[in-house]
Amino acid sequence: MSTRVAVVDDHQLVAIAVQSLVDSADDLVFARHAPTVDDLVRPMLDADLVLLDLSLRDFTDPGTNVRRIRDWGADVLVLTSGEDPFLVRSASRAEVLGIMRKSAPRDSLVAAIQAAARGQHVPTTEWASALDTDPLLDGAPLSRREREVLGLYASGLGAREVATRLFISENTVNDHLRRIRSLYQSLGRPAATKVELYQRGVEDGYVPAPRRA
Repeated sequence: MSTRVAVVDDHQLVAIAVQSLVDSADDLVFARHAPTVDDLVRPMLDADLVLLDLSLRDFTDPGTNVRRIRDWGADVLVLTSGEDPFLVRSASRAEVLGIMRKSAPRDSLVAAIQAAARGQHVPTTEWASALDTDPLLDGAPLSRREREVLGLYASGLGAREVATRLFISENTVNDHLRRIRSLYQSLGRPAATKVELYQRGVEDGYVPAPRRA
């Protein structure tokens, strides 16, 4: 089934451009455009993924907007012109799937939207920079499910055991692990081995640190 994509942006031209990107991909379908998050979440849930403008003219906080959309039931990919590092950090503190520049090449934008539609994180230099310079963001921005998978897997369980614990398939566990490793790699914190995953989990507080006897 195609993923329904909505856009929240107070510029009509941006919405038209986004619709063109979505319409060019076979696995995506354009849901609708809303100028504010208030307008987006009034109806019943009718989108799976929302492309959210970082800086709306109603001066709403990006982090609050992301949380409202997540509570509504959709994932969020943030679009930015890169004009305000503070707003980028605010969005990064919420459970976004990525932060993309509006000026990115068309193919890169389409690929990012498709990845986000599959629930994957979309690592970018803007996002990595926000994480690296924000004292309130010490850990990688993993989703709740990814934190669960990392915590169990890094604690010593195998992929099959993690799948049994979480009532998901082993393939899904491996998909989560691939995305976690990819995200850490993009942040310059390699996690190719199970030991490195354990180290990253301890560093970010997703796995309990070893205690001395």
